[in-house]
Amino acid sequence: MKREFELKHLDQIEMGRRIRKQREFLDFTREDLAGYLGVSSKFIADIEYGEKGISIRKLYMLSQILEVSADYILAGERYGNAVDVERDRLKEEILEPLKICNTQQLKCMEQIAKFYVEALKER
Repeated sequence: MKREFELKHLDQIEMGRRIRKQREFLDFTREDLAGYLGVSSKFIADIEYGEKGISIRKLYMLSQILEVSADYILAGERYGNAVDVERDRLKEEILEPLKICNTQQLKCMEQIAKFYVEALKER
């Protein structure tokens, strides 16, 4: 019996946008991410602009570094293991109220979040 299934289109530009968005969310520079992956910052820029693809090994490393599933990087799908799903859900829940904030309010919230995260690291 032949199985029918639909393949999703892999859009490298959207994949790059998701990588950039998560990199910025984690407050990494391109140089930071390049250092973690062992590539140049130019290569990271090329990936983020959809001009270059990445190997499976680098995709795996990238998903670990950016704390998202490979499914999310490739297709925007928010599934994976239960920890990833819960983490993604919590991030969305935290970000939701910030959608109505203006730039000044967001800058204030950024400082509060950074202060809080640093305080948690000291525990």
